Amino acid sequence: MHGNLLGPDPTMLPVDPAAAELDGGADPAAVAAAHPASSTAWATLAERALADGQTVAGYAYARTGYHRGLDQLRRSGWKGFGPIPWAHEPNRGFLRALAALLRAAEGIGETDEVQRCRTFLADSDPEAAAALGLT
Repeated sequence: MHGNLLGPDPTMLPVDPAAAELDGGADPAAVAAAHPASSTAWATLAERALADGQTVAGYAYARTGYHRGLDQLRRSGWKGFGPIPWAHEPNRGFLRALAALLRAAEGIGETDEVQRCRTFLADSDPEAAAALGLT
């Protein structure tokens, strides 16, 4: 009747069908083409590009995954704030894309974006930042 007085309930994204394909070894570019709304596919592409030193491509992939994730979060009832738990596996694609965006922004010297991403990740779930090696 009164809702959660401590803040919004955690947002739990639905299962990403692309995750199983990626776990099965499918090519991330093919998976992203088949599932363009998948934050997990875009995060995977971003992480690979960044590991290969392709910072601008990593930034583009990460930004795509981030925005696709924001769309999914809103459809799941998220109002622009509140917990997005790392422990809920389907949330990880978005959180990985956000972390990749932070790393890519660092790589191109976009300090305002780095701070926004760092704050957003910490506000979403401090466990995510630790799990993604950002603490």
